[in-house]
Amino acid sequence: MQPVGAAVPLRVDIADKTFMSAEGVSITALRDLSFEVRQGEFACLLGPSGCGKSTTLRILLGLDKEFTGSFQLPQGAQNRVAAVFQEPILLPWRTVEQNVRLALPKDRRAADLDWLFDSLGLSGMRSLFPAELSLGLARRAALARAFATEPAVLFLDEPFVSLDERTAERLRHLLMDVWSARPTTALMVTHNLREALMLSDRIVVLSARPAHALGVFDVRLPRQYRSPQVMDDLLRSFRQRFPDVH
Repeated sequence: MQPVGAAVPLRVDIADKTFMSAEGVSITALRDLSFEVRQGEFACLLGPSGCGKSTTLRILLGLDKEFTGSFQLPQGAQNRVAAVFQEPILLPWRTVEQNVRLALPKDRRAADLDWLFDSLGLSGMRSLFPAELSLGLARRAALARAFATEPAVLFLDEPFVSLDERTAERLRHLLMDVWSARPTTALMVTHNLREALMLSDRIVVLSARPAHALGVFDVRLPRQYRSPQVMDDLLRSFRQRFPDVH
């Protein structure tokens, strides 16, 4: 079904998502998956590899309509939806700035984006082409393109996967700087628990396939207070609540 606006900003009720493998075997990816993300909240969808996290995002993005159930997306910002994937997916013949501005409606393509490029450390990269960027910089450009649209909801599918930890950590902080400046309802897929604890207001914990929600872990502490020691405390609390999640 098509997403519609609702009082609850983001609501997911997927009864079943089944597909056929290349070998002709029926595989159920999702079953009775239900959760909500509140207005202006940054949530993470945490679960083991292959459990159906990315499948859930594809459904919410309207890229997969073969499922049973329903979902509702938030309204506002002309109901714009933005997504950041594992690969940056930048047009190689366009500069960084052109890639970012092409995502905007024609009447907004001349908008002042200096704050966004500055926040993501891209001010000196605006005229470069994707082939001239490291993977980390290309991921920054993909984040800039998503935030430039000022979406009502932002989906991120493991945007820091395959990066070295130092680069990934830097990008997590940049993501939070930009998101905190202009918060929007966001849902990020990850299988990295520490990443989820660092970024999230709440973590929706998924089971192995067929995925359903095992529960929700709320992280109420402001992000500026999540020091390494506090992160260790949060990790222990999470392990106590979900001892079987690895």
